[in-house]
Amino acid sequence: MSKEKEWLAQIAVGLGQVRARQPIIHHITNYISINDCANATLAIGGSPIMANDPDEVAEVASQSAALVLNLGTPNTRMLDSLEAAGRQSNTLGIPVVFDPVGVGFTRVRTRAVAQLLLSVRMTAVRGNLAEISRMAGLDVASRGIDAVAAQNNASDTVKRAAQKLGCIVAATGVADYISDGRTVIRIDNGDPLMARVTGTGCMTTSLVAACCGAMTEKLAAVTTGVAAMGVAGEIARSRLQPGEGTGSFRVRLLDAVSNLSGEEILKRGKLTVETTND
Repeated sequence: MSKEKEWLAQIAVGLGQVRARQPIIHHITNYISINDCANATLAIGGSPIMANDPDEVAEVASQSAALVLNLGTPNTRMLDSLEAAGRQSNTLGIPVVFDPVGVGFTRVRTRAVAQLLLSVRMTAVRGNLAEISRMAGLDVASRGIDAVAAQNNASDTVKRAAQKLGCIVAATGVADYISDGRTVIRIDNGDPLMARVTGTGCMTTSLVAACCGAMTEKLAAVTTGVAAMGVAGEIARSRLQPGEGTGSFRVRLLDAVSNLSGEEILKRGKLTVETTND
């Protein structure tokens, strides 16, 4: 069996583990995509709780299987909550998945990311390629919080970011790249319509967290979450009817995640695996 088929089999098993274990996923996320993140977590088999008050986040985190820290709409109170929940999760050995939305776009976001990385040990970071490039210390262009970074060096960028941050890193976009600093996995699923619906990146982070909360091997967990979203995007697009657009696609995307099976992963999954010694 090829490495790629072995990984697809592992992803298919992982999807079943999420549904069997129904992990509680604590989200501190933005108010734009919070509803979609909750529904995506439910769709893949997790149980979301959205709690961001600094007075309760540590208590909520201690009862969760994984934590999502999403920087989408930052403010001082939210940043206090991100740090408190992250520290508590670290103390208890609970996976922390960080989504550095718009890092580098403003000084507030850049300072917030720097502070969080000093205070909280991340299990995984998921962002678009521009965000991950900045996390790797590269100077890249963006438009608002959206990526316009070139894809030609994406594999090296993601590996470099993983080595620098000491955690698993996923850059999602036209193609998705996941690395632990040694192995790089490229996923070629998904659909261009995903970029035209607000919150699909945040939803992917939620799926990654659900998988991290249910699966022991974290590189496999992150890959499972990213692959699930990509395959679901393709299925959603294939089921659009004439005259339907992004609104219908958003609904069909959630349908596809909720109905996604290991068999669909094995059938539709498109990935390549690269392992290096550096």
